[in-house]
Amino acid sequence: MRSILLGGLAALCLTAAAPALAQGVPPAVIADPAPDAAHPPRSAQVLIPSEGGEMNALLYLAAGEGPHPTVVLLHGLPGNEQNLDLAQAIRRAGWNVLTLHYRGSWGSPGRFSITGAIADGDAAVAFLRDPRVAAKYGIDTHRIVVGGHSMGGLVTALHASHDPDLAGAFFLDPWNAGADGARWAAAAPAARAAFEAGMDDFGHSLVGADPHSIAVEIAAHAREWDLVGRGASLTRVPVLVIGAERGGGAEVRAFADAIAQAGGQVSGGEMSTDHGFSDHRIAMMSAVVDWLNNLPH
Repeated sequence: MRSILLGGLAALCLTAAAPALAQGVPPAVIADPAPDAAHPPRSAQVLIPSEGGEMNALLYLAAGEGPHPTVVLLHGLPGNEQNLDLAQAIRRAGWNVLTLHYRGSWGSPGRFSITGAIADGDAAVAFLRDPRVAAKYGIDTHRIVVGGHSMGGLVTALHASHDPDLAGAFFLDPWNAGADGARWAAAAPAARAAFEAGMDDFGHSLVGADPHSIAVEIAAHAREWDLVGRGASLTRVPVLVIGAERGGGAEVRAFADAIAQAGGQVSGGEMSTDHGFSDHRIAMMSAVVDWLNNLPH
């Protein structure tokens, strides 16, 4: 699949080209590679230091001698969906993938906050660039990509906006938390109450956070966490934005357009699916793997 270029074309949707998608699925999405007996794929559990704490993380290491380009794959809030099928497809395409749980989430020590998760995203990239880590796990530090789903997209945007050395950044229906905060500030208490009531999937996944504390944090950072406002700072690296019609919808389109209008290298489009890409997993993975395969070396 070749990505649909955004920038005045955000209304176009990837699903409109369904036949082309079906013909262009990268092999790594649906087929195992030939075995490499000398350098087989493997996984390594690692601990990533961040502001005095440590995050539980897993490296999916690609087959082959390496070093390999590497993706940091960031999950959303609270992280029930980790997109590990995407991680496996990216590894089959020859990339390492680092997945992690932010501090205070899913067993990582500490207390969870979105502010902390943003710092954790920075820490994950710094971890991969550590020469000792890079040498041990075969990481090409000149080809690191950060990608995130939902809140992970927010974390990706805030990291990519100050890291010109990334090879690229991708966004899967990113959450514009700042836009939510701005709406609440515009005398919409019912909207904030509905937001808190809708956050019913935390379970026991987060420590020190609940829907109310998350809403308070968003309200305090509304301007800083506005993705559209961040668009102009995302022009230094190639960017892929894949929206979901029944997810972020217009807000994700506005984010992609803001990058394009600022002169960014943005591609992607919108899929007719929900926020989790529930019935478009193959299409979503195909778009990401194809984009990664076509990044400059």
